[in-house]
Amino acid sequence: MDPSRNISRQRRVLEHMRILADIFRQTLRTLWAHKLRSFLTMFGIAWGVGSLLLLVGVGEGFRSGNQRELNQLGENIMFLFPGRVPAMPGQSTGMRRYWITYEDYVDIAKQPHIKYATPLLIRQDIRAVSEFQSSNGQVTGILPVFGKIRYLPMGKGRWINELDNEQKRQVVVLGYEMKRNLFPNDEAPIGKAVLLNGIRFEVIGVISNFTKDENNSTSVRAFVPFNTLTQFFAVKDAPTTTAVSFINYTPTSKEDHELAKQESRAVIARNHGFDVNNEDAFEDWDTVKNQEMVGKIFDAMNMFLGSVGLVTLALGAIGIINIMLVSVAERTREIGLRKALGATNKNIMTQFLLEGATLTFVSGGVGMGAAALLMHLLHQLPAPPGFDPPTLVASSAALAIGSLSLAGIAAGLYPASKAAALPPVEALRQE
Repeated sequence: MDPSRNISRQRRVLEHMRILADIFRQTLRTLWAHKLRSFLTMFGIAWGVGSLLLLVGVGEGFRSGNQRELNQLGENIMFLFPGRVPAMPGQSTGMRRYWITYEDYVDIAKQPHIKYATPLLIRQDIRAVSEFQSSNGQVTGILPVFGKIRYLPMGKGRWINELDNEQKRQVVVLGYEMKRNLFPNDEAPIGKAVLLNGIRFEVIGVISNFTKDENNSTSVRAFVPFNTLTQFFAVKDAPTTTAVSFINYTPTSKEDHELAKQESRAVIARNHGFDVNNEDAFEDWDTVKNQEMVGKIFDAMNMFLGSVGLVTLALGAIGIINIMLVSVAERTREIGLRKALGATNKNIMTQFLLEGATLTFVSGGVGMGAAALLMHLLHQLPAPPGFDPPTLVASSAALAIGSLSLAGIAAGLYPASKAAALPPVEALRQE
């Protein structure tokens, strides 16, 4: 390669860099010379970006908080409770109460669209006593499969197994708060004894503190094998010893939750002698359906908050456009003078491009930083149950800054190109 040609190329690159640096310095001087106008423009951009990010972040916090609450309960869980059969027209009998039984569970577990199922026997009148303290909590009898239905991460020890239930072993798994109440100074009281209404049970596991919600019922429960609990404590006031408090089950897939609910309802209606089409006779809770409904609510809320944020953003964009138009109009004579001194159209357009980009990117970054700081501070405060603090959404930040930058740059380049196209003499005559 010719050394002289290489040197010439390097000189041209250095010259372009020098010109670009001069234009950038001129841009900063111009912005500083119009401090108030620059500040108002930047404030409008920062306010628009920050408002949009906060509004979108609030919606995202609501969504993630609700999702977290459902995840702490379990995945695709469905509940079936005892209910009452309403009186039918032409019958003299009033509402008839029915109890869910163990036989109902056995039939429901056989249905094709039900993956897991377990009966639950819950007693809240059993006093738990350890060698240190006593506590009133909720004692729950469950089958081992309950650990696959509900979210119960083990902290220490093990979960209840099939042999525990078949042999009616007197073992217990403690929720985190129940463990703290009974064994305040022991992080792993495995092998220790707990008396449930005077009957000795051995602690085989402790559930971890997976939730910060002190009102979470799982934390104040003691879990024992279902057959063990039925041996000592049946459902109070129930007409049969096989009655259970309710049934938990999960569908084979999320999409099959309606089929699973119909199958479980059909079993209950058949076993207790009433019409399956009588909707008022069932007491159940479908968390899958509930999650879908809540998702639609949050989608609508996000659309509303996003539209409010976009309006705020649009107002900021209008402010940028007005200020840039006024700025170019006021500086038409300056453009003519610079052209008379040898500046090219490219130099002038580059300066206005840099001015618009500097204003929007710097102020957009300030708005994003302020929103992020406020969200960080909100994360340090306790959040209401079911809601998370606002979360910064990167895609919204990019959209906000990008759209405002486009508006500001376009608003400056269009009139600047018209002014730069004027002959220097005509530009100098502009008032």
